[in-house]
Amino acid sequence: MFSIGELSKRTGVKVPTIRFYEQAGLLPEPPRTQAGRRLYGTDDERRLAFIRHTRDLGFEMDALRALLELSDQPDRPCGEVDAIARAHLAAVEAKISQLTALKDELARMVKSCSHGQVSHCRVIEALADHRRCDSINH
Repeated sequence: MFSIGELSKRTGVKVPTIRFYEQAGLLPEPPRTQAGRRLYGTDDERRLAFIRHTRDLGFEMDALRALLELSDQPDRPCGEVDAIARAHLAAVEAKISQLTALKDELARMVKSCSHGQVSHCRVIEALADHRRCDSINH
């Protein structure tokens, strides 16, 4: 058994975040010493590592909660896990597409800059009037 500070060091998750995950019900409430200090074990460390990796991959809290629930039931078929991962992948691909359009539009705006006066600046014009953009998907 180890302290919340030690759990933080082992997982790279800050102490306030660990407390947040406990309050959100993602981590079970740990036993406490007579002095009221939280005590954690290796199961807590593994669960917190799972949470951190899931969050690092960008999964939202609802998906994380569902994935944790499913991981606690190892004999279930993994179709639900697959569906959650596929939905997240689709969202990431959509975001990449949006960011690519954003990058392309910004590059076009910067390239059109004539380095003259602001009153004739193509960047300012494009920012002021979205219709001057090549894409509406940014």
